[in-house]
Amino acid sequence: MADTSTKVDNGVNVAALLDARKALTDAPEAAQFQWRATCTWVKGTHSLSTVEGYFGLGEEHMHKTKFTFDADHPAVFASEDNGATPVELVLVGLASCLMAGVAAVAQQREIQLRSVTATLEGGMNIQGILAIDKDVRNGFDGIKVHFDIDADASPEDLEALVARSQKLSAVYDVVANPTNITVSVN
Repeated sequence: MADTSTKVDNGVNVAALLDARKALTDAPEAAQFQWRATCTWVKGTHSLSTVEGYFGLGEEHMHKTKFTFDADHPAVFASEDNGATPVELVLVGLASCLMAGVAAVAQQREIQLRSVTATLEGGMNIQGILAIDKDVRNGFDGIKVHFDIDADASPEDLEALVARSQKLSAVYDVVANPTNITVSVN
């Protein structure tokens, strides 16, 4: 554990998170959230996704701003490279979720972070998505996540910190476990 003679401040309001956990334990129906994204085709393989509102705590909410994300494929795929590829956006989502967990768990465990960097790599054989080989998976064949953490903690405490973040990460769960997906067309 960290030296508690100085106040730890990683920018996470752990008290509010713990209060929310208690409130949602007492009112489980309020814990039902629906996250949304809308994606609009621009041209070629370029698309623009937006995230604006969500449902949670029994009501609709709007983010402070509408978030936009360009996605495209690189020139080597005969595209214009107007944004990160969709699979890179998956890596961004995973990295961001794990990083938020690291900060929150560190705050709760009174570990002062100085810097944290996560580097992610996802291997993929594109013969699957190009319909060259039907036996090749279309998605990642694996994802590697490496953290570089400078903090007031032992290596064992940092490993435990990352393990807890991984256990609590919604995106890690989505990527690591099957999720039912329903697709429809109007």
